[in-house]
Amino acid sequence: MPELPEVQALAERIAELSEGRTVERVDVLSVQVLKTFDPPVAALHGQAVTSVGRHGKFLDLLAGDGPHLVIHLARAGWIRHRASFPAPQPGSGRPGRGPSALRIVLDDGSGFEVTEQGTTKRLAAYVVTDPQLVPGVARLGTDPLGPAFTERRLVELAAGRRYRLKTFLTDQTVLAGIGNAYSDEILHAARLSPYALASALTPEQLTALHTAVRGTLGAAVARAYGATADVLRAEKRAGMAVHGRAGERCPRCGDTVRSVDFADSSFQYCPTCQTGGRVLADRRLSRLLR
Repeated sequence: MPELPEVQALAERIAELSEGRTVERVDVLSVQVLKTFDPPVAALHGQAVTSVGRHGKFLDLLAGDGPHLVIHLARAGWIRHRASFPAPQPGSGRPGRGPSALRIVLDDGSGFEVTEQGTTKRLAAYVVTDPQLVPGVARLGTDPLGPAFTERRLVELAAGRRYRLKTFLTDQTVLAGIGNAYSDEILHAARLSPYALASALTPEQLTALHTAVRGTLGAAVARAYGATADVLRAEKRAGMAVHGRAGERCPRCGDTVRSVDFADSSFQYCPTCQTGGRVLADRRLSRLLR
């Protein structure tokens, strides 16, 4: 799933490639992807690309003085730059036909193709006059790379929340943009257990967590900056210390990276660095032994 660093890099890349251009048209290739009807997609046509930004994991392309095209890539979405596009074909808007979901075609013929792999379609696009009209954007919490995310703000967010740290970091209403992968990396960098309670952290642990959030995400954005969309996913995995590396050696201490697996997700951690050597129960194995 694209998380804050990849979405930030995509926003910067799209802004660079669309500078001085206007939107010729937006082709909706899957009816499922478009979640709004007013303003219509045609309201984007002929408008200059004013800015491209990010709200958490949501991309935001502003055309002229409005409207905004807001895109959430969900778990399997991606955006690629194309030098040119074929003319739209009749029937190309039928839902569930291939990975292509949306095309943003610029006035020079180039543009961006939005795709989603797999049969479960969750990618979403919104044409709105204000990004806050998108429910997911309106619910977003503090941006962990924004100026508001101070150590004091983290203390305020953690106080009274009996969330496990894994949940605390990935709850988009608390912190906007952190997902499964980077939460694993942040907790490893901070030497904290995924199951520790946010409200029970000591001042020293909160300082370590704040430093890890800023450092991990900042380094990931720096690695991703300037990379093409095709390279971004490879860069993401290359920078991971524990996420997706179950069975491998922890790069810090040499212990074996462990995994806790759920029905549709998993997380990875280092017992020596994060849990005092304790191996957390694998939820799938626990169910089998009942």
